[in-house]
Amino acid sequence: MKLYFNGDDEMMYPFIRLDDDTEIVHSGILENDVVKVYVEKPVDGGFNSAFCYLPEYKWDEITGFEWDDINKYQEIIESTAHLIIRFAREGGFDHAANF
Repeated sequence: MKLYFNGDDEMMYPFIRLDDDTEIVHSGILENDVVKVYVEKPVDGGFNSAFCYLPEYKWDEITGFEWDDINKYQEIIESTAHLIIRFAREGGFDHAANF
């Protein structure tokens, strides 16, 4: 499954949905071997959201999340970054060879 994010031409691929309905999706490989990871959690009246850029783990455009939340997502992304980067190179989980 490919998702188009905010009407841009940039594809985002689903990675994981957590038990609190937080979704983590990622881009393909971007310029300079960067992967954009997007975290979104539904809340009353909208969503909390943030971007994390791999491999630097640089957070940007944090909306609604507390730093405790970001630290939790940082741990999840750090522990799965090797998979996210692999899937980004191969066009998402559905296209990952031998997985």
